[in-house]
Amino acid sequence: MTADSHTTARQSKSPHISDTHTPTSFAPNRSLRQYLGLTARGFAMGCADIVPGVSGGTMAFILGIYEELVMSIRAGARRPFWHALLRLNLPAALDAVNARFLLAVLAGIAIAVLTLASWLEWVLEHHPVLIWSFFFGLVFASIVTVRKRIQTWNAALFAALAAGAVGAYFVVGAVPVQTPETPWFLFLSGMIAICALILPGISGAFILVLLGKYQFVLAAVNQRDIASLAIVGAGAVVGIVTFAQILAWLFKRYHDATIAVLIGLMAGSLRKIWPWKETVAAIIDRHGEILPTVQRNHLPPALTAEVYLALGLAVAGFAVVILLDRLSAPK
Repeated sequence: MTADSHTTARQSKSPHISDTHTPTSFAPNRSLRQYLGLTARGFAMGCADIVPGVSGGTMAFILGIYEELVMSIRAGARRPFWHALLRLNLPAALDAVNARFLLAVLAGIAIAVLTLASWLEWVLEHHPVLIWSFFFGLVFASIVTVRKRIQTWNAALFAALAAGAVGAYFVVGAVPVQTPETPWFLFLSGMIAICALILPGISGAFILVLLGKYQFVLAAVNQRDIASLAIVGAGAVVGIVTFAQILAWLFKRYHDATIAVLIGLMAGSLRKIWPWKETVAAIIDRHGEILPTVQRNHLPPALTAEVYLALGLAVAGFAVVILLDRLSAPK
């Protein structure tokens, strides 16, 4: 097979990764029921984003909306959007960024964050093993299903996967730091953490933990601290639009290698979401909260009722992803 035929085959798998296509040219016309389905997917992404260690990008991958999400966000910095906006042609500007798709997904994320932040905070504090087990099953199954997006594996792709896995393994093992709560650092935190929304394997919530801002942002959500959330949100907008340009470029030119790295990121992140951990070292932050700095994964000490329930939840998480993958497969 020639290089040109390889290129043709690659483009046939992902016809929408192209500079000549706007998001609306690859997004299907959707019914109200389908948009509600997108909101449900956004809700799942929001649930994942709240938990430090689980990536909303991973959920987007699992639910089959990842590349459309990247390309739609990317369009916010492209010429068609700004040309229409400067001409005050709002309908054309909204079409250029696939706004109905984005609004449906973002609505689901917002609903999850606003309604489940307090509950997930409580579960993480009182039953961490159970929630980590479910998410471990989700992420592990996503590795199994996403690998099928690459039709032919070779040594270079396995090397890319290994690089992603090693990188994520060390990132999720990094020690959290204490940082200022000034507006510039909140803006920077939002800018960095939001990249994980479209980066499977690296959790935006965990990035906030590393930056020392997870508890601050979670408290701001629960207390409706609009000013702080606005600063973090402004940084998030700048960060996600900028990072989407890079991801879209990689998808267009190095599709399979990019997918391999993303699979590696998910595999490496399993270190963080392993359910059974022992805290080796911790610090007390400025709010008086105990913050683990070094944790060691271990096997459950005994087969208790909680262990059986945790294993059941891990299997349930795995089964959910496999079922979603089969339902989304072309008939």
